[in-house]
Amino acid sequence: MTPQEAYDKALTLGLRIPELEGIILKNAYYSYWYALYVIKGKFILGEPAISQDAFYSYCYALYVIKGKFILGEPIISKDAQYSYCYARDVIEGKWEKAEPAISKNARYSFFYAKYVIKGKLPDFMHNALLFSTDEYTKKYIKYIKYLK
Repeated sequence: MTPQEAYDKALTLGLRIPELEGIILKNAYYSYWYALYVIKGKFILGEPAISQDAFYSYCYALYVIKGKFILGEPIISKDAQYSYCYARDVIEGKWEKAEPAISKNARYSFFYAKYVIKGKLPDFMHNALLFSTDEYTKKYIKYIKYLK
């Protein structure tokens, strides 16, 4: 039986089936959906698989745990988009561990400044963004001028 078949069976029956969890836990996608729609809470056995995927780690933290997912933070912190989203939606504030990844993307650097920090970026991020030719550099410059 595949993780998809195991998940589909549990979802169709609408109940947790412990003997199928050993199959589901091998896949981040089905582990996340099993936690969300079948268990309606943490799926501890599936967390190692979920923690290998930035998107599902972010979603698991936001929609299942409704708080920090420490096991998933290393993978999330390497992805600019999900680092920004995790800082905004889960941590609800600055997340220094993820700033190096965010700083490599002008769009998410601007969003991080405006919607998370609500001010000027840390110097290394600020300087990286100023050297970018991305359209979000102009938006950031306009934003920090507005703050003054």
